[in-house]
Amino acid sequence: MVRNYEALYVLDAQLEEQAIKDLVEKFNNLISTSAELKNTEEWGKRKLAYKINKMSEGYYVLTEFSADPTFPQELERIFKITDGVIRYLIVKKD
Repeated sequence: MVRNYEALYVLDAQLEEQAIKDLVEKFNNLISTSAELKNTEEWGKRKLAYKINKMSEGYYVLTEFSADPTFPQELERIFKITDGVIRYLIVKKD
């Protein structure tokens, strides 16, 4: 059973521009190989609501995809172990 999901993740804004592009491409490739990537919106650098690890800015990326219910757990695991990811949120869309 395939479901629709959204993943919003925040990258360290202090990373170099190329490093940010590489991380976005890495996650897009990962989603494309295990799910159907529908859309990726790079919101760019934005001020965080509160400081996280003494950082006040982050680079926001929103990704929409369709996948089996087990894939978001794997994506969450990869977000956790990837350097440069400050926060993430994966939600199931109705």
